[in-house]
Amino acid sequence: MPHTGHEDSSFEAVVAAADYPVCVVTTRKGPQRAGCLVGFTSQVSIDPLRFLIAISKKNHTFELAMCAHHLAVHLLDRDQISLAALFGTETGNDIDKFAHCDWHPGPASLPILDAAAGWFCGRILERQDFGDHVGLLVAPEAGSAPPPRTRALRYSEVSQLRPGHEA
Repeated sequence: MPHTGHEDSSFEAVVAAADYPVCVVTTRKGPQRAGCLVGFTSQVSIDPLRFLIAISKKNHTFELAMCAHHLAVHLLDRDQISLAALFGTETGNDIDKFAHCDWHPGPASLPILDAAAGWFCGRILERQDFGDHVGLLVAPEAGSAPPPRTRALRYSEVSQLRPGHEA
């Protein structure tokens, strides 16, 4: 069956209606730190616990994530749009994002964002090429739960942000 383009618009409409949460992912390799806003994430197993994060190959964080051993995933509350903007509209090629926010070294010396509603970190088990993104399968090891009334920041609330790099 020939491709009509209608499938693309239907897919995009379904995904937009789902309005997935966005997260900030941070990592490190030696003294280098990196982090970015990501929209492609999902828990993919209950037993054992597994989480999948997809990072754009054009993202500065991608370079570090490809050789890092661990990642931290930060859940943002809806009132944390400025933190999402820092990690989504700036690029680590141009600025040190961590110089513009409060953070502390966490497990595996990962940068943990102090303002995040909640976070977890884990070992990267696998990497899978998905096209313009690479999926990183993470085994959660430690974290901090968000407060009970946290309302996750969603794609529709950051869709107006201009990315620090092409998608």
